[in-house]
Amino acid sequence: MPQAVPLRTFLAFVICVLCAGANEAAESISVAWSELRGVENEPLALDAVQWKVVCFLGAECPLARLYGSRLESLGKEFAGNAVRVVGINSNPQDSAADVKRYVDEHELSFQIIKDRDQSLARQFGATRTPEVFVLDAADHIRYQGRIDDQYEPGISRAAPTKHELRDAIAALVAGRAVPNAKTDAVGCLISIAKQPQQPTDPAAVVTFTRDVAPILNQHCVECHRAGEIGPFALTEYDEVVGWGEMMLEVIDQQRMPPWHADPQHGKFVGARRMPEDARATLAAWVAQGMPEGDAKDLPVQPKWGAGWHLPTLPDVEFAMRNRPFVVPAEGTVEYQYFVVDPMWDEDRWIGAAQVVPGDASVVHHTIIFVRPPDGTHSEGIGWMGGYVPGQRTTRLPPGHARRIPAGSKLVFQMHYTPNGRETNDTTKVGVWFSDPAQVTHEVVTRVALNNHFEIPPGAKDFRVDVRLDGFARESRLLGVMPHMHLRGKSFLLEVRTGEKKETLLSVPHYDFNWQHWYQLESPLALDQIDALEMQVGFDNSPQNPTNPDASEYVTWGDQTWQEMAVAFFDIAHPRDKSYVMARSRDKKNPQDQAERQRRIEKEVTKFLTQLDGDGDGVILRDETPEAFRRYGFRKFDHNHDGRIERSEIEAEAARRL
Repeated sequence: MPQAVPLRTFLAFVICVLCAGANEAAESISVAWSELRGVENEPLALDAVQWKVVCFLGAECPLARLYGSRLESLGKEFAGNAVRVVGINSNPQDSAADVKRYVDEHELSFQIIKDRDQSLARQFGATRTPEVFVLDAADHIRYQGRIDDQYEPGISRAAPTKHELRDAIAALVAGRAVPNAKTDAVGCLISIAKQPQQPTDPAAVVTFTRDVAPILNQHCVECHRAGEIGPFALTEYDEVVGWGEMMLEVIDQQRMPPWHADPQHGKFVGARRMPEDARATLAAWVAQGMPEGDAKDLPVQPKWGAGWHLPTLPDVEFAMRNRPFVVPAEGTVEYQYFVVDPMWDEDRWIGAAQVVPGDASVVHHTIIFVRPPDGTHSEGIGWMGGYVPGQRTTRLPPGHARRIPAGSKLVFQMHYTPNGRETNDTTKVGVWFSDPAQVTHEVVTRVALNNHFEIPPGAKDFRVDVRLDGFARESRLLGVMPHMHLRGKSFLLEVRTGEKKETLLSVPHYDFNWQHWYQLESPLALDQIDALEMQVGFDNSPQNPTNPDASEYVTWGDQTWQEMAVAFFDIAHPRDKSYVMARSRDKKNPQDQAERQRRIEKEVTKFLTQLDGDGDGVILRDETPEAFRRYGFRKFDHNHDGRIERSEIEAEAARRL
């Protein structure tokens, strides 16, 4: 009598046959799964598994770290359909201990194989982490490619718009053909060992210790070292050797070193460029098999402070609060604000301030605002310091400092972006004081913005004009930081003097993930110029990969799916001199008085146009953007009645002009 076949086995066989018919061209992988072991040398638990979801993962690859939790969720979702997730790590730079930390950090229940000889990566043809292969019971590849489209190098969408892996699994367990059986994997390159190209001249051999390490120390280690924002370190040979090809890719794509100013316009402190000869040296090293070289040739690494960018420790530091803020695994987190009282009973002069995020993986940006006591005179928006990825802290020029009035409080504005796992953050700020006797110039931050725009759906190159004028006598521009959100495309800053315009800064490819502070090598005298004029470009088209929704009309707002057209300017003027208009030389002269009054009226009109939403000549708190509501409203609302009237705007403009 023939032996009865269990119904579950029969159905699995039928499904496999149906899928095979729908995917006749599927490749086959020959892996002895029973002989493989997990990273802790445990046997693989693959009994009664019909579908294997095999994902190549890197312990330090940013995208692999983002997708670990999503693979875990998919595995649990389809566990009842005989689906099992298996991870493979083929990176030479990842030790077994690195992989175990990755598993623990992301609380993964699926097993990960350490592919020490890279034989699995070669057999699958895997090139990146994360890259996924879905196999049937006979180890035919039914799907190959990415998990979904939420994350790409330099791109982070609020949510995926395509779910290729999930759709593939759902189709297979239902007996249907996979709708899109192959997609392009995105992520970090797996450095597969190749036959090196040995130069005929021994003198042409490029080594890590003699040739490559100095390049990395100069251009990369600033961020790619322990405790810094780089997702992996580039300080040791065993680590660097696994990133050789990836380094060339990000250099060629101009993603690293991160810098977005057009070199044809302006000269800026700390501009990051990888010289062509340095890139050629790295390419030769990779082609030659990445030899280590003689240890005696290894250069001394630069001295770095423990988390601080300046050579000395800060004079004082403050945490945003005495307990962490819990950042959820997913979703949108509204801006958070934390108020700190530094207990300063006298004016303080600040030469530098550095913000250090508690968990840089979830802190998109931080701004530290100064909230002076009511009735205290202060210029600008009360900026003390900020953090965005890639921005480095420098001291203000000698003799320059910010004045923090006695009794002021510090306000931490926190923008969090969840990264797939719940985490805690306690951001802090370090402050370096300046000797008041040595301060010759006070530095203030002014903001230029235009919040009256509406970007139409699908607009690929929508421009918003912004202008800043009304500069104090003997004032100088030190630097500028443009700010837009996910649809931000470009930024152009021009200096207008009469009918003449000159480009000071051009950012043709703005990147929301790298918001640079562009500090001028030579400060710009503002006395004789009429205005700083800006053109801010936006891309609301479907071709913009970071666009949250190309079908929406987009207006001003704090959240990333809204937009901003803003630029921050650090401006210095001589200390203890009245902050008077450069062009209004003599207020007793009737012509100068008329010119001053004209400028006051212009300022009042511009202010009302930007903030008086209903056009009644009175600005209520709820009419204004949140940033102004929190930091600018009190400065204009002289009688503290919750309303800004025309007379108060005139008084503030007259005081400044």
